[in-house]
Amino acid sequence: MGEMGKSIEEFQDAMKALMRKNRNSMNHFQDFMKYVLEPGVLDTKTKELIALGTAITARCKYCIALHVKKCLEIGVTKDEIMEASTVAILMGGGPALTYVSEVKKALDEFE
Repeated sequence: MGEMGKSIEEFQDAMKALMRKNRNSMNHFQDFMKYVLEPGVLDTKTKELIALGTAITARCKYCIALHVKKCLEIGVTKDEIMEASTVAILMGGGPALTYVSEVKKALDEFE
C-alpha cells in the first residue's frame, strides 16, 4: 500500500475510533456525507471535483487522497482532476499549489 492509501487507512481508523465514542453523531455525519455526494441538481462527478478542489484549498492530504480515489472510481479522468486542481490553485493561491503534489501522488497510486 502506498502513502496515499495509508492516508485513507489512517482516516478510516480515526473514524472508527470516533464511532466507538460518538456513534450517534458519527452515523449522522456519515449519512450526511453520503447524501451530499449523491446526484441531485449536480451529478456526483461534479460534486467529487468540488470536494477535491475544496480539499486542496483546505490543505487536507487525507481528503485529497479520498476524493482523488473516488473521482477515479466514478470515471473522472486525470485531465479533469488536474484541471479542477488548477481551479483550486486559483482560489487557494500558492499554499494550494503545494498540495497538488498530494493530488499527483494519489493519481500515481490509484490510477
